[in-house]
Amino acid sequence: MGFSVENLAFVFGLLGNVISFFVFLSPLPTFYKIYKKKSTEGFQSVPYVVALFSAMLLMYYAFLKSNATLLITINSFGCFIETIYIGLYLFYASKKIKVQTSKLLALMSCGFGLIVLLTHFLAKGSTCLRIVGWICLVFSVSVFVAPLGIVKRVIQTKSVEFMPFSLTLSLTLNAVMWFFYGLLIKDFNIAIPNVLGFIFGIIQMVLYLMYKNTKKVVEEQKVAIDEVEINQVRVLKEEAEKLPEVLVEQVIDVVKLSAMVCPEIVPLVPNIILNEMDIVIDHGIVEELNGVVKAK
Repeated sequence: MGFSVENLAFVFGLLGNVISFFVFLSPLPTFYKIYKKKSTEGFQSVPYVVALFSAMLLMYYAFLKSNATLLITINSFGCFIETIYIGLYLFYASKKIKVQTSKLLALMSCGFGLIVLLTHFLAKGSTCLRIVGWICLVFSVSVFVAPLGIVKRVIQTKSVEFMPFSLTLSLTLNAVMWFFYGLLIKDFNIAIPNVLGFIFGIIQMVLYLMYKNTKKVVEEQKVAIDEVEINQVRVLKEEAEKLPEVLVEQVIDVVKLSAMVCPEIVPLVPNIILNEMDIVIDHGIVEELNGVVKAK
């Protein structure tokens, strides 16, 4: 007995829930670093606020729909985990960052509240569902377009350091599952954004395969350059070790020449102490020489 469309939709929705669950947990290493450093320096709160807003919108849309339990379950978890992330971020953030994040949260809350009020009181039934669906579609598209900044950075730097393959693969598979779920239940507000998610995911994976060895090559080149610099420093040091000997002879010659010009000056050879590149002359002898010159 074959699967019906409803059964296939349930399977894809369930797989989408499982993959989305792990995608929502992917920032855990980031927050472990924040916990260890006791600081959010180098990390931004925008992705977590945007993810929370997206989950809230999709939950509202799912409540307006019928038979959208799978959307409600995963987005409920999304709201829960993103709220925890934001709370931890605010706890360890500096005062300035706390203010900025709080303003962003207030803006998001006002925007969501405005959407709920306007759609609830100004639109009814299928019209309300359609409007909220369009809003979710537009916002989801903007979220999927956001990784283009990472794509640009990878192309410019030829490094995939900031584009983990496991996360990219998870997001791509996630987009595939939700695309087929939306297609099978004939909800294009869910299907269309995930087409873009799939396309951008494929682009990122292709870039990863193109540049995955670039970092290793760059590091090898850096090691070679470091070795050349070390050799140059070694040569310079050897030359520098010979230099003080020449300078010592020059100082002694100057003292002897002074004695020939001024017979009253006793040609004492100054005590020259070599300390790597520094030359220190015994100031007592210099003062004695100066005293003879002044007496004359």
